[in-house]
Amino acid sequence: MAQAARAARVARALWPGRCSLVERLGGRPWPQLLAQSRAGFAGAAGGQGPAAAVRKGSPRLLRVAVLALGGALGLYHTARWHLRAQHLRAHHSAAQLSLSSHMQLTLYQYKTCPFCSKVRAFLDFHALPYQVVEVNPVFRSEIKFSSYRKVPILVAQEGDRSQQLNDSSVIISALKTYLVSGQPLEEIITWYPPMKAMNDQGKEVTEFCNKYWLMLDEKEAQQMYGGKEARTEEMKWRQWADDWLVHLISPNVYRTPAEALASFDYIVREGKFGAVEGPVAKYVGAAAMYLISKRLKSRHHLHDDVREDLYEAANKWVAAVGKDRPFMGGQKPNLADLAVYGVLRVMEGLEAFDDLMRHTRIQPWYLRVEKAIAKALPGH
Repeated sequence: MAQAARAARVARALWPGRCSLVERLGGRPWPQLLAQSRAGFAGAAGGQGPAAAVRKGSPRLLRVAVLALGGALGLYHTARWHLRAQHLRAHHSAAQLSLSSHMQLTLYQYKTCPFCSKVRAFLDFHALPYQVVEVNPVFRSEIKFSSYRKVPILVAQEGDRSQQLNDSSVIISALKTYLVSGQPLEEIITWYPPMKAMNDQGKEVTEFCNKYWLMLDEKEAQQMYGGKEARTEEMKWRQWADDWLVHLISPNVYRTPAEALASFDYIVREGKFGAVEGPVAKYVGAAAMYLISKRLKSRHHLHDDVREDLYEAANKWVAAVGKDRPFMGGQKPNLADLAVYGVLRVMEGLEAFDDLMRHTRIQPWYLRVEKAIAKALPGH
């Protein structure tokens, strides 16, 4: 029984099913979008300058003037957006260069954990070099330096100073804020304070304020998102990936005894287990998690066939992305794209993943994100 309980704890750590908490938002308020002033146009319309002279002239001259003005405005806005995009890319590249040149990133992880997979997807897409330390899920001696006992943990080392970032969404938000704004990382981290809360089972857990926010000023937010709607959408679906999509992984990969055994074979093969721990985790853990998956199904009110919930979630995501853009982020993946991709990726090679690709509309989007990440990696 002790071995079964230990194996069950291992499986929960590798494919966790966290209880949802009410998100507490704080920190900086939503940036207010700037309204464009029309005072200049109004003054011109009411004056007796060249516009009034045109009105007194021929209709043909008026049409020529209007066309010329429209063309000039079009060229102006085209040039303005082009320069803004160049500025954002240059700023982003400079921050990436600074991060990769002066800061060493070390990711403490379980390879099959969806939260760790999210962080790797982010780091790879942004071409940020990092070292991986695979944590033993039983003893966790690799993270004995930390009072925070979950993974992922990211340590950013710069000279003699190091910063520890906890929680996958905090890691992603903090690093993205750094890349866009160039604020010191030690200052950025203070915007994501930890807090204690009680989950549905009455257990104390640590959550983090503001973890889906990027701490940007109005100009930076406008450059990155173009509008409040895009920012709100990204935050909504990042939270959906954490609060709902993750909970569908364990019930699906442990759905049957055969799937549970295949899942633990994958976990043992990819994880860091000792000579004795591996076989115990594979067989005892598979049996334990097959039974526990039934409780998870009840806790999250899933269908009798949990594949239905997985398919519904995938099709819901595809519908949110829509047909008019390749990614939720438009022409390139945003943080929500990377989060959803990272969560689903941990099922690759398992029956649940093959079924997902076959029976939903998600495969084209999934392959586009996979290609975008591969293209961003050095040496591509």
